[in-house]
Amino acid sequence: MSARTIRDLADAHVAAHAELDPLLATSLGLPTGQDRLPDLSPAGEEALDVLDRDTLARLEAVGEPENDTERRCARLLRERLAAAQATRTLGEHLRNVQILFGPVQNLRTTLTLMPAGTAEERANLAARLAAVPAAFAGYAESLSAGADRGLLAAPRQVDAVVAQFGSWLAADWFASFAADAGLPAGSADAATAALGTLREFLAREYRPRTAGVTDAVGEERYRVAVRRWTGADLDPREAYDWAWSEFHRILAEQRAETARILPGAAPREAMAHLETHGEVVVGLDAIRARLQGIMDDTIAALQGTHVDLAPELLRVEAMIAPEGSAAAPYYTQPSLDFSRPGRTWLPTLGRDRFPMWDLVSTWYHEGVPGHHLQLGQWALSAGELSTFQASAGMISGNLEGWALYAERLMDELGFLTDPGERLGYLDAQMMRAIRVIIDIGMHLELTVPADSPLHAGLTWTPELARDFFGAHCGRDAAFLDSELLRYLGGPGQAISYKLGERAWLAGRDAARRARGADFDLKAWHMAALSQGSLGLDDLEPELAAL
Repeated sequence: MSARTIRDLADAHVAAHAELDPLLATSLGLPTGQDRLPDLSPAGEEALDVLDRDTLARLEAVGEPENDTERRCARLLRERLAAAQATRTLGEHLRNVQILFGPVQNLRTTLTLMPAGTAEERANLAARLAAVPAAFAGYAESLSAGADRGLLAAPRQVDAVVAQFGSWLAADWFASFAADAGLPAGSADAATAALGTLREFLAREYRPRTAGVTDAVGEERYRVAVRRWTGADLDPREAYDWAWSEFHRILAEQRAETARILPGAAPREAMAHLETHGEVVVGLDAIRARLQGIMDDTIAALQGTHVDLAPELLRVEAMIAPEGSAAAPYYTQPSLDFSRPGRTWLPTLGRDRFPMWDLVSTWYHEGVPGHHLQLGQWALSAGELSTFQASAGMISGNLEGWALYAERLMDELGFLTDPGERLGYLDAQMMRAIRVIIDIGMHLELTVPADSPLHAGLTWTPELARDFFGAHCGRDAAFLDSELLRYLGGPGQAISYKLGERAWLAGRDAARRARGADFDLKAWHMAALSQGSLGLDDLEPELAAL
């Protein structure tokens, strides 16, 4: 066995996967199939399943890895493919209707990553828009096949997606996108018509069949979903109990910070006060520039002291998200050759006024030292690792855990001394703790504990969760409504942030204990980020060994 046998196998798997799913190729910056879209029918998923099984068989035939990098790659590849198979076995791809992680939403987001500067690039865009009707027809075929088997999305998700597609149609999004890309008039007509057809299918044919489907997915589906998002066989009830302890700890910190802002007030009152009396940025250009400044200033402050950023990582762009996106900000990774930089995206939800108290910590999460540093470092390490470890095999628990750890790190380093900005950081921490509580609570229909300030002794429902969230989170109603739909539609993803942060902190603490006075935080950060993707079952012990 050569020194790169398993990594070469992983790279071959990514290349084959990108042939079947050209949107993955675009996300990674690979040239494969930029004029095509994936097959979203059951046959398309079956082709992916065949590929995964073949790769697993080849992996088993390789034998024991020869070095640590090969060992980590083998564990990741085996775990990710097994998680995908478990998800398919439950037929999740046949009922994937949700506002954030659905195939149509992924298609739209990927289109926004495509360049349009040359005639060839514009031709690729035009070809992909022309392929939208076939892709959407394949998606409808998958949903019909699921319905025939009794595998259906919950009515709440279908209604939300129908409304989401309606907002895209009202804004004529495909046509606006094509015009901005410099495509000829009419290039998006077929895509727009196909979106209308898909919306009608969901509303008229699919929605009536969902009667009686519950929002809660139950323990079997939930545990498989958690494995998909975290790379770990977590005990949801242990996580639920731990999250309640975090809730009470953070609430105490919030009350102490509130006393510095508005003595005698409750934390939620202080947050409302900051909406009008704290720093406010008005206008889309102004908020984009302000967020860009946060990232540029953070790079300047951390470079050489707490991290060592390669020249490629010094560029990150703040962007305004397209209308009709989910409410939460997000990050898109750089291409592997860095021709497309890392980008943060702010959904505006129709606003042009932006209080800053809760955005500073968020941009540490989405930008620097959060997602941009981790995913950028992975891209830099792709040649030493594998494309699978550096991008295609990414796991939410690792990614979001690092990003939440990055927020905490900036607090530990003294960057959140402003009381309003620190309350924003604590609000972000509280939101992630509540995510664990209500995501597990709703899907497993658990009981609210006796020491809860609201709804003690009741069984979690979406309505109770929305009420609890609103009472303990400083975000506006539209954001909270969008978040609740996200948790119900993508079970297990929301818990990956706080549980991932727990693993990062535990790994750091173990490494510090092992090395004592020789522990170097900057060196540990760079070594940790150069390992590539790891699931939470492996993350803590690997971090502890650095």
